[in-house]
Amino acid sequence: MSKAAKRVFVFGIYLVVTGQCFLVVPNTPLALFGFPATNEPWIRVVGLLLLILAYYYIQAARHELRSFFLWTVHARPWVLVCFIVFVALGIAEPMLIAFGVVDLLAAIWTGLALRGSKA
Repeated sequence: MSKAAKRVFVFGIYLVVTGQCFLVVPNTPLALFGFPATNEPWIRVVGLLLLILAYYYIQAARHELRSFFLWTVHARPWVLVCFIVFVALGIAEPMLIAFGVVDLLAAIWTGLALRGSKA
């Protein structure tokens, strides 16, 4: 497995853990990050979506889909941008930015691996 594939795989595992938490025990991670508890279904929908994304990330890593790795490098920084806008507009708590920072750092980590690899 290439360095880039390993990094995408690791991010896929992060998505699995986060998705499972939001799907099964959503108020635990919400409380951990200072968000209010909810009984609304949206948080479990987010968990399911994260698990689906995790599947894509893990399978792409297993199959060395370099194009997918590059797409994630382009797309993931936008998570941080959008989360900052949400906070600036007052529709989200500032702690949401931390999740966007994780995406940005993972994108940079993957991008560096892609830059250092051949093909």
